[in-house]
Amino acid sequence: MSETLNKETETVDDEGKRDFIFLATGAAAAAGAASLVWPFVAQMGKAADTLAAGSIEINLSNVPEGQQLKTLWRGKPVFVRHRTPAEIAEAESVDVSALPDPQTDDERLVPNSSGKVNPKYLVMVGVCTHFGCVPVGEAGDFDGWYCPCHGSHYDTSGRIRKGPAPTNMAIPPYEFISDNVIKVG
Repeated sequence: MSETLNKETETVDDEGKRDFIFLATGAAAAAGAASLVWPFVAQMGKAADTLAAGSIEINLSNVPEGQQLKTLWRGKPVFVRHRTPAEIAEAESVDVSALPDPQTDDERLVPNSSGKVNPKYLVMVGVCTHFGCVPVGEAGDFDGWYCPCHGSHYDTSGRIRKGPAPTNMAIPPYEFISDNVIKVG
């Protein structure tokens, strides 16, 4: 009878050891598979230079009145125009109902840190909405922007006034960090 007990005890111990070995082997295999798959998954993420270009800060005090700053954001030109009082008055006096893409001048501006819209600064993606050319500033029939590729004319608010472009120049997502600094993106 003592022989029978020893054989049963050995069998029970062997099954416990076997279960532990299966679990340990499975865990090691899973860890090995994860260490092989991780680099492939990680390389599919955005590159560091892309993440860095995701947003930019622009100091508006560097843009003199009547001038514009051109910079790149996500590979596209961004125009930051410090408009003169005459340009602001012209942009605000337009009959919006006569425009191909009706938008008031205030609708194209973002409130500053105090919650007020300051019409001095106009921020736009500097790309013609017809075929993606870069318009020339302070040109065209409306003293705004003119696209030399196909003849689109934009006013001092970046609204399409004449030509084949279907919509106004786009306003990028931006916010005022302070009274003189904006963050685009």
